[in-house]
Amino acid sequence: MKLEGIRVIDLSLFLPGPLATQFMADHGAQVIKVESVHEGEPNREIGAKRDGVSVYFANTHRGKQSLALNLKDPAGVEVLMRLAEQSDVLVEAFRPGVVDRLGIGYAQIAKRAPRIVYASIAAFGQSGPYRDLAAHDLATEAMTGVLSLNRGGDGRPALPALANADMLASMMTLSGLLMALLRRKETGRGDYLDMAMADCLLACLPNNMGVAMTERRQPDLKSERALGGNALYGIYETQDNDFVVLAGQELKFAKNLLEPLGRPDLVELCKLPPGSGQDPVRAFLREAYRTKTKAGWVEWFRGRDVAFAPMRTLPEALEDAHFKARGMVLKDSRGWDHLGVPIRFAAEPARPNFEPPAHGQHSSAILRSLGYADGEIAQLKARGAVKGA
Repeated sequence: MKLEGIRVIDLSLFLPGPLATQFMADHGAQVIKVESVHEGEPNREIGAKRDGVSVYFANTHRGKQSLALNLKDPAGVEVLMRLAEQSDVLVEAFRPGVVDRLGIGYAQIAKRAPRIVYASIAAFGQSGPYRDLAAHDLATEAMTGVLSLNRGGDGRPALPALANADMLASMMTLSGLLMALLRRKETGRGDYLDMAMADCLLACLPNNMGVAMTERRQPDLKSERALGGNALYGIYETQDNDFVVLAGQELKFAKNLLEPLGRPDLVELCKLPPGSGQDPVRAFLREAYRTKTKAGWVEWFRGRDVAFAPMRTLPEALEDAHFKARGMVLKDSRGWDHLGVPIRFAAEPARPNFEPPAHGQHSSAILRSLGYADGEIAQLKARGAVKGA
């Protein structure tokens, strides 16, 4: 697999860091999750569980090893330092300044492990006026303006279903880590990544920044092509109070839809810019979609070249034949569902290991690999610097 031979230390919590490092584990990296001796990864206790293992934890920590350390104890810090000397990547997501106070910041780690690629993930990054604000995903979506674009039919901002900042930071951190590892082959040196969730959100708004950049004006959502202004890019209610979507604004799709529905005259209006000029098209489609059930429209659209899709629930998506065929819904020997690996290589594909680690399960084995004798390990456990499973 692509990342065999790479060792990753994961000090992060919740979603951005753990998901990035899980993708690395899926592709062959050895990922060592460093957890507190007192409390493990919060994901262990969040949401529904199967045989005592939360789905959230299983979907972010499969195939990793767990090392439980007390990083407030110098002996625990020394364990981490020795581990860093034998590792390639370290990912942390403490609030800015915490790792430096613990003695495990980049400058401190790099003195002993100059080849380490070290990534810090924070809501607003390691610098700037917002550096020390307490924040999770929603706060960054609010501060960057993303939430102002995410409005329901009543015009009020709505809670996003996807943790956009978390997910984007996860994927951009993964990209940065791989860039740095590639560059290290030439220079022999590691590097430091200062990753801000808010930065990642802003970087992903190129298609919605038009009038904000040219006029310093908030976009009128009803006049923006991807935010509600285009009749062929929207959500429509069906006869059975369910929903379908149109998701393609090209003129060919307008013809392929409106002509069979008996309204070729509306095609010309689809040439207009997004906004009120397309209101007659929207009004017609609202009425039309109320004449059939969602299943009826799925059948009607079969074979037609229109960007159409029914709205699915999460259970429906898990049972979808396409996602199963793509390997995005997998089952293990216990019959548990798992999310698949979206990074698909023709050669050396991912081989996810579906076993999530118990808290501190691998502590003793990892310590032995670092040269600690069994007596030393027992002493570390006795003083609370290390915890085993």
